Amino acid sequence: MNSLNLKTRTSAVSLAAAAALSSSQLFAGGFVEDSKAGLELRNFYFNREFRSSNAAQSTAVEWAQGFMLRYESGFTEGPIGFGLDGLAYLGVKLDSGSGRSGTGLLPTGDSGDSADDYSKLGATAKVRVSDTVLRAGTLQPKLPVVQYSDLRLLPSVFQGAALTSTEWKDLTLDFGNLSRINKRDSTDFEKMVVTNGASRNITLRSSGIDADSFVYGGGTYKWNSGLTTSYHFGQLENFYKQHALGLAYTHPLGENSSLKADLRWARSTDDGNGVAGDGIDNNTLDGMLTYSLGHHAFSAAYQKMSGDTGYAYISGTNPYLVNFLVVGDYANKDENSWQLRYDYNFAGVGLPGLNFMTLYASGDNIDLGMAKEGKEWERNTVLSYVVQSGSLKNLGIKWVNAIYRNNFSSDYNDNRVVISYTLPLL
Repeated sequence: MNSLNLKTRTSAVSLAAAAALSSSQLFAGGFVEDSKAGLELRNFYFNREFRSSNAAQSTAVEWAQGFMLRYESGFTEGPIGFGLDGLAYLGVKLDSGSGRSGTGLLPTGDSGDSADDYSKLGATAKVRVSDTVLRAGTLQPKLPVVQYSDLRLLPSVFQGAALTSTEWKDLTLDFGNLSRINKRDSTDFEKMVVTNGASRNITLRSSGIDADSFVYGGGTYKWNSGLTTSYHFGQLENFYKQHALGLAYTHPLGENSSLKADLRWARSTDDGNGVAGDGIDNNTLDGMLTYSLGHHAFSAAYQKMSGDTGYAYISGTNPYLVNFLVVGDYANKDENSWQLRYDYNFAGVGLPGLNFMTLYASGDNIDLGMAKEGKEWERNTVLSYVVQSGSLKNLGIKWVNAIYRNNFSSDYNDNRVVISYTLPLL
C-alpha cells in the first residue's frame, strides 16, 4: 500500500469520527478541557557488529531522529461521550550508507539502502458509555496475546477496533479485531502473518497466505493489592489460536523488601492452512521470580517450549515472554531457557533518575532437525538516566549493550544509544 492509500484510509477514519460528533458536542464538556497532546523526540544510534564469518555484511550502523506527535481528546458530555485521538510520526535519517542498513530504524528499499525519511499517520474515533470505551481506527494494543513494538525509532501501529470495559470493580475486559499492521520500520499497512523460521519449525506456505483478522478477548482481575490473574484468547486467521493465562503476585517481606512472582502459560494450536506441515502446535510455560531489597532487585526466570513448533505471535510485534530480550526471544521449538538479572536504582546513593540493569540468559535443547541441538546465550547491559529537575527535566539518555551467540544463525554485538524528550503541548 502506498502513502496515498495510507492517507486515504486515515482521512476516512477521521471523517467518520467527525461525522459522529455534532458541532454542538465538539467543543462541549470535556472534549477540549480533557485533551492532551505531546511531542516526543527520539534520537536513536544503532550499531550491530556481525560476528559470524559467513554474514552478508560486517556491520549495521545507522543514526536517525524520530518525531512522535500524539493527541488525545476528552469525551463530550452526556450519557454517550464521543472523542477523537490522533498521531503523526516522522523518522529522519541522520547517518547510514551502503552496506550498513538493516538496523530496523529506517525502511530499506530494493537496493538495500535506507530511506531518507518516512512517516505514519493515524486517527482513532472513540465512544464512551459508562465505564466502557469503544475505539476504532489506529490502535496500539498491549495485551498478553498481542503487543505492539516500540523497540526502534518509531512504534508499530494497527488498524482495527477495540473495546475496553471497567464496569466491574477490579476487573478489566478487553475485546478487539485487528485487520492490518504497520510495522516499526514501514509506512504501509499490511496483512498479518505469524513469526516464522526454521528454528521454530514454522514455515509459511508458498501460496502466500496471510491474515485479514486477529480477534482477541479476555480479562484481568485484581484480587487485592498483591495478586492479579488474567486470561486472554487470540486468533490469527489462517494461522493459530492461542489461550494465555497469567498470575502476578507480590508478597512484602519487610519494610524495604518483597518477593514478586510472574507466572505465564500459553497454548497455541493451528487455525487454517497458512503454515506448512501440521501447522502450529506449542505449549509455553514461563515465569520470573524477583527479590527486591531496597534499591536492589535480583531476578531469575525460566521458559520452556514444547510441542511441534515454537511460540506463535504476529510478525512485527513483541512476544509476551519473560525471556524476550534485546536480541533473542528464546521461543524456538523445544527450547528450554533461563535468565539471571540484577537491577539497581542509584537513588540509593543520592543519584535519582540513574538506573542500571544487567542479565545473562541461556537457551538449549532447540530442535533443529537431523538430530542437531541448537543453543544460544545472551548478555544485556542497560544504563539509563532521566533528568529530574531544571530546564531539561524528563530528558532521558539510555545506553544498551547486547552480546548474543548461537550455533544456528548470526552472532551479534549490539550497542544502542537513545536520547528522548517529550514536550507537553496541552
